[in-house]
Amino acid sequence: MVTRDFSGEDVVKVLYDHGYRIESRTGSHVTLTEVTDDGEFRRVTVPMHDSIHVGTLRDIANDAGAKDFDAFCRWIDRNR
Repeated sequence: MVTRDFSGEDVVKVLYDHGYRIESRTGSHVTLTEVTDDGEFRRVTVPMHDSIHVGTLRDIANDAGAKDFDAFCRWIDRNR
């Protein structure tokens, strides 16, 4: 079973460690950006909550360009 229980801190740490840069922080949300090797610009906003809802986590995965949600969750889990 793939874990889907991540904090905002977990997600921001993994994205930052893998090339995303913090663009801004507004209230309880952090916005990170990345420019991929092929020039694609990605912006991901992460709520800094103790536990991120699965639907919100799925939106984060989509914004980050993940093709497979379960693989994205395994990647976050391995790297947090």
